[in-house]
Amino acid sequence: MTEHAEPELPLTGIRVLDLSRILAGPHCTMLLGDLGADVIKVERPGAGDDTRTWGPPFAGGEAAYYLCCNRNKKSITIDLKNAKGVELIKELVKTSDVFLENFTPGLTKSLGLDYETLKAINPRLIYCSITAYGQDGPYHDRPGYDMVLSAVGGLMWITGEQDGDPCKVGVAITDILTGVHASGAIMASLLWRERSGRGQYIDCSLLDIQASALANIASNYLVADKEARRWGTAHESIVPYQVFKTKDHPIAIAAANQKIWENFAKALGKTEWLYDSRFASNPKRVEHRDVLLPLVAERMQEKTCDELMELLLKASVPCGPVNNMERLFSDPQILHRNMVAEVPHPTIGTLKLCGIPIKYSDTPGTIRRHPPLVGEHTEEILKDVLGYDSEGIVELRSSEVI
Repeated sequence: MTEHAEPELPLTGIRVLDLSRILAGPHCTMLLGDLGADVIKVERPGAGDDTRTWGPPFAGGEAAYYLCCNRNKKSITIDLKNAKGVELIKELVKTSDVFLENFTPGLTKSLGLDYETLKAINPRLIYCSITAYGQDGPYHDRPGYDMVLSAVGGLMWITGEQDGDPCKVGVAITDILTGVHASGAIMASLLWRERSGRGQYIDCSLLDIQASALANIASNYLVADKEARRWGTAHESIVPYQVFKTKDHPIAIAAANQKIWENFAKALGKTEWLYDSRFASNPKRVEHRDVLLPLVAERMQEKTCDELMELLLKASVPCGPVNNMERLFSDPQILHRNMVAEVPHPTIGTLKLCGIPIKYSDTPGTIRRHPPLVGEHTEEILKDVLGYDSEGIVELRSSEVI
């Protein structure tokens, strides 16, 4: 069995019509699905979501990339270039609470699936658009992917070694952040709808969200006109706060306050650092980082990562090994927190996925459905949601609407 009886979850009874693809939109709707929403993923007949082909690796004919963000959804294939396909979407809108899309601005208007049109059909509809640059402004019609937006949005400028070139983050973090923000905006809109009885339109831009995620780096510039630079694993304002080499495996150290710094120096047997005026406070350590950090690096390489972990954790110094994927997903804390889930899948057998990160006391999220095959639920949705009979479905297939 790939599906289970659905428990009462926070979003049970909420239907999400998801016309998005790639990562930001699908990540958003996966989060909603984890909390009980009935997510209907609309895909192109035959091809489906772009990420289905983003491999290797593949498992059971599905790309690992697609599998990471599409659990707890049903898939229906509808040709939006076909007028009857657009009508099917409008029929589904009548029964939906949320509509999400990530098309280029203006495309939904040309299809007759813009907010004003769908609002007339369902005034309680919450309509969320995810785009690269937003619905207006001089860049609104530019195409964009995560990597491009991490460059335009300043993240790439501050990522990489101090004297190296700008680097992308190892995952599409701008997409992920956008998906998280969009899911929060949708849930806030559902709460507002409970009070007002009205839906609303949500304009969600990768650029806006990436700029807001610069946090203290943005504040440094906006408040003090201080330009940003790359620091590798180091921190601009805290020392020592970075990765160091050991005898065998790199370790991350975060001496984020004076007490931790004192515990750190004592644990390493370097109490003389505590009496050096150049290291007396964090501002002093930042000022003299070029003196201190080589001393720390030399001391760290005298021991293995495990030896240092034992010493530093006993001294209440925040630290941890730099894990690869093998180490991460065999880590006892990750396993204890159920961050590796096993899900039955029709072509893979047992599919391993990342678990649900947020833990709720009364309504824990659940993985009830495997990431669907292309169009796996087309007939089910047409019959159960829209009331089509077998003859009507055959006609839709013969005219290549689905």
